[in-house]
Amino acid sequence: MDRVLHNRGEVAESTRKKILEIVEELNYQPNILASTLASKKSAVFATLMPQPLSEDAYWSKPSKGAQKRIAELRQYGLQMQPFTFNQGDSKSFEQEAQRILDLQPDGVALAPFFKKEALRFIDQLNELNIPFVFIDSEIRDAGQLSYIGQDSYQSGLVSGKLLDMILPDGNILVIHFAREMDNQNHLIQREKAFYDWFSQQNNSPHQLFTTDVPDTDDPAWEEKIENKIRSNHIQGIFVTNSKVFNVGALLEKTGIKGIKVIGHDLLKENVSYLKKGLVHFLICQRPEEQGYEAINKLFRSVVQKRTIEEKNYTSIDIITKENVDYYKEFK
Repeated sequence: MDRVLHNRGEVAESTRKKILEIVEELNYQPNILASTLASKKSAVFATLMPQPLSEDAYWSKPSKGAQKRIAELRQYGLQMQPFTFNQGDSKSFEQEAQRILDLQPDGVALAPFFKKEALRFIDQLNELNIPFVFIDSEIRDAGQLSYIGQDSYQSGLVSGKLLDMILPDGNILVIHFAREMDNQNHLIQREKAFYDWFSQQNNSPHQLFTTDVPDTDDPAWEEKIENKIRSNHIQGIFVTNSKVFNVGALLEKTGIKGIKVIGHDLLKENVSYLKKGLVHFLICQRPEEQGYEAINKLFRSVVQKRTIEEKNYTSIDIITKENVDYYKEFK
């Protein structure tokens, strides 16, 4: 059978046909583990993600998921090399991407955090025939094996509908806590969908405003946001990423009441303000699952030689203070 399947040595045509018929009838799959061990070659996967701001921060979770899947596949001799970049520095992304290119791994799982820099990196991966998957944020038609994460546009629509439902009137402020907003693809998609929701409503009583906060280390941002809330009669706030706790802290500090707030992700700081009633909804996307599935997709493609689905959208979970304790991250 081995000589027929791998086209090695001479085999009579009648024998070859009979073996192939049996293979098709039994849906035979080769023993990948045995083949890997026999070749004495292990695959090396690289991950490129933002450096977590703390042990409990959002970007610690995809890394944990990736490590979990690698541990489960240790019998295959797989190795993972993690690379992290500064979330506020696109040059840091480029530097770490170059280190990955120097390594020339068998596959890459990356968060295309800075779109322009990510596209340059992706062009080089494609030239080297190094397969890659996206997590958290998607760049369409870039040659990726797969994308694992939320549909950012749909997530923005969900946020718009929720805020529209709980806010009978009053204006809305969209806040980006991020640098280089023109380079933040997933945040742009969420904002676009949010605006699209309200543009599709007839005679909407809401006027929308958007502002960027590139640096929360500068305390002037608090006065800037407070002034916008008061001068524009803001009754609702949508934060496009996981830093909605900044808004919770500001409302608590200033004593501003009656603002309906929606943000993203099950961080402990966010959950604290959710339980206090200063944040009303968190839109969550299971980041640990994204890291786990990213490594799994690379394994299935590179090692098992299987065809991979291009899009693998994770759930869009809506968390409130009434159901947050049922999510395992906080048990």
